[in-house]
Amino acid sequence: MSEAHRQVERGSSLRKNDDFKRVRRRGQSAAHPYLVLFWLSNENLGLRIGISASRALGGAVQRNRAKRIIRAGLQPLIKRLQPDLDLVLMARTGIRDAKSTQVQTALEALLGKAGLLKQE
Repeated sequence: MSEAHRQVERGSSLRKNDDFKRVRRRGQSAAHPYLVLFWLSNENLGLRIGISASRALGGAVQRNRAKRIIRAGLQPLIKRLQPDLDLVLMARTGIRDAKSTQVQTALEALLGKAGLLKQE
């Protein structure tokens, strides 16, 4: 199993509403026209990621597309992320017209700005 897969195994994502609220309230944030990043250190629970798209984005098809694009943009960056973090990525309305490469660039910029990427 690769290091990236070990860091984010199935079941280690943020799913509970309380977890999302905790990260949003207690954590730090950085914003981009496509998405907002919230992060909070956790106690040796590994890297946990939650993705949210509100109804303001549109119907289910548009919300699911936004989440899919965020997951695709995040995949190449996972192995560079700091361990033991809870991340919440919230899609913004600007993501509706974005291409996956643009979202990946935005994610890299946000994570770098937040200091969450390991140096290569």
